[in-house]
Amino acid sequence: MATVYLGRQPIINLKSKLYAYEVLYRDEHKESNITDNRFASASVLNNILNKFGAKSLLGDHPAFVKIDQKFLMHDIIFTIPNNLFVFTILESVEINERVIERVQQLHAKGYTIAINDISLTQDKLNHYRPILKELSYIKININREIDPEIERIVNTIKDNEIQIIGTKIEDNSYYELAKGLGCDFFQGYFFAKPNIVENKKIEPSQLNILKLYNLLMTDTNIDEITQEFENNHALTIQLLQFINSGAFHFRSRIASIHHVLMLIGRVPLGQWLMLMIYSKSVDKSGKCSPLMLMVKNRTELMENLLRALQPDVKSNALGEAYFVGVLSLLETIFNVKIEEIMKNMHISEDVENAILNQTGLLGDLLVLVQDIEVFNTIAIEDFSNKHNISVKEIRKIILMSMEKVNHFEEALQAS
Repeated sequence: MATVYLGRQPIINLKSKLYAYEVLYRDEHKESNITDNRFASASVLNNILNKFGAKSLLGDHPAFVKIDQKFLMHDIIFTIPNNLFVFTILESVEINERVIERVQQLHAKGYTIAINDISLTQDKLNHYRPILKELSYIKININREIDPEIERIVNTIKDNEIQIIGTKIEDNSYYELAKGLGCDFFQGYFFAKPNIVENKKIEPSQLNILKLYNLLMTDTNIDEITQEFENNHALTIQLLQFINSGAFHFRSRIASIHHVLMLIGRVPLGQWLMLMIYSKSVDKSGKCSPLMLMVKNRTELMENLLRALQPDVKSNALGEAYFVGVLSLLETIFNVKIEEIMKNMHISEDVENAILNQTGLLGDLLVLVQDIEVFNTIAIEDFSNKHNISVKEIRKIILMSMEKVNHFEEALQAS
C-alpha cells in the first residue's frame, strides 16, 4: 500500500460550532481521494485507530469516512468500532439488494451511515429510498441549480429523521443558501472567508487587544502592561480561568496578571492574547469556535515547520512565524482589509511580505499551511522538494499539530 496522507475538514452545526470532522485521505501517487481500492478505507481507519489514535486525530468529535462498495461489502467493516465513525457511502455505490441488506445489518448493529455528496433531486431521493430509514445523514452539494421540488424533497428527508449536511460551502452566499434549504450542518471553509464591508472600522475592544499585544511585544514596563490588562476585566477573567485550567501545571494557582507575566513570559501571553481575538466573545461560553481552532492549527504548523527547516531557529523568528499564522485570518474576524489592520501594529518586513505577497520563507510556509487545509498533496510534495524536507516529516508535523489543537480545545472547554 502506498503512503497515505490523512487530513480532516470541519463540519459545523447551525450555531457555528464544530460538530465533526470528515477524514480525508490520499495516497502519494493520486491527486484525488482514493475510491477504487478495497483496502483504502481499511488503511485509513487502521491509521486512525492503531497508528495515530482516534483521540489524537479527532479529539471528542466523530469522523465521517468515505467508503466504496468493496469496503461496504467486506466483512472487515464489522471490526470497526461503531461509536467513532460515520460510514459515508459514495455516490458510485449501486443500491442493489445486497447493499440494502448490508446497510440494514450495519444499522442494526449500531453503525451510523451517511450518503456522500449528492445533488439533491427527486431522482436521487428515489434512488436511496430503500435505505432512507437506515440513514442518519445525507451530504448534499450546494449549488445554484435548485430542484423546483426541493422543499418537498427536504421534508421527506426530515420525515425520516435524516440530517442534511451542506458541502462545498466556500463563502457566505453558499452558507446562506444552505441554511435556506434546511441544512443542519455545513462543510467547507466558508467561516474563514471574510465579507469585507467598505469603510468598516475596527471595534474599540478589538483595538484594545491589539494594543495589549503590542505592549507585550515591546519593552513596555511590566506594571504598565498589568494595568492595561486590569482595565480589560472580561479579558483578565478569561485569561486567569484558562491559566488555572488543566492546560498548565503550576505548584500554586495563578492569582494576578503580574503573576502570569512573571511565570509565563511575554511571548506566550501575547500568543494567547491573539488567539482570544478569534474567540469572538471573551466573556461568554462556547469559546471553541472553528475559526479559533483553525488559527491555532495554523500557528502550530507555522512554528513546527520552521523548526524542522531551521533546527537552530531563534525565538524571535518563531514569534514571527506564529504572528503570520494569526494575521492570516484576522480579516475574517474584523471584516476589515488586512492592510488596515496592519496599520495599527508594528509589523516586520518579513511578516508583511508573507501576509501581503506570500513571499520569503514565511510566505512559503503560509502558502503550505493553506494547501494543507485544502488537502493539496501535490503542493505539499512541491514544498518538500523546494525546501529539502521529507514528506514524512511534514506529515508528522501535520498530525502533531492536530493533536495540539485537540488539547487546546480540551483546555478551553475546561476553563
